[in-house]
Amino acid sequence: MSANAQAPTPLIELRAVTKVYGSGTAAVHALAGVDLTIGEGEFVAIMGPSGSGKSTAMNVIGCLDTPTTGEYFFRGIAAGDLSRDQRTLLRRHYLGFVFQGFNLLARTTAAENVELPLIYRGIAPAERRELALRALKRVGLEGREHHTSSELSGGQQQRVAIARAMVTDPEVLLADEPTGNLDTKTSREIMELVTSLNRDQGITIIMVTHETDIAAYADRLIRFVDGKVESDVPRLEAA
Repeated sequence: MSANAQAPTPLIELRAVTKVYGSGTAAVHALAGVDLTIGEGEFVAIMGPSGSGKSTAMNVIGCLDTPTTGEYFFRGIAAGDLSRDQRTLLRRHYLGFVFQGFNLLARTTAAENVELPLIYRGIAPAERRELALRALKRVGLEGREHHTSSELSGGQQQRVAIARAMVTDPEVLLADEPTGNLDTKTSREIMELVTSLNRDQGITIIMVTHETDIAAYADRLIRFVDGKVESDVPRLEAA
């Protein structure tokens, strides 16, 4: 890099971020001054014991929560300067979410579940259905479009959840314990799918997990302890 060249703007940056719930003697310091940078196209795993702050950090990155102090930047834009509506738009257009509990609507079909984010975008029904079917095909569920949640296995439900997260073509996929409710074989299949999204489509993956074997799919491992980043190393160094 030449002397005049500037480093690229990080995709995600936390600067001295704290998060305090409650006040006085009842205050809980979920984050205690977190500095963190994640570049475009990375696959990052966040680990740590319960109460370490990893899920709180994920919520801040996903604009589901705001820091008590410190700053969060997305593509160089300070999220704290955005209005609530603007943060909603950031989530809607740039971020996709996958959770341990799938969070599917029980009485609707796989295709209808995947269409939900597109409804919020105001996309017409015919285009919504086309995009949903395409997303389901990407996650290996072609032919299951009309099955409801009760007619799908746990692994298939998580694939629907991933399709729903990806149907809007987000830049970042935030996955909170994505294999927590799955058996070992199905967990491996889901992680191979998530890895392919990162490798083949360049989607940035930020994943919270308790499981070392699941974290091993990532290229970088960040460990939280007591609301702080204890370590942040490439996967090979973490092994």
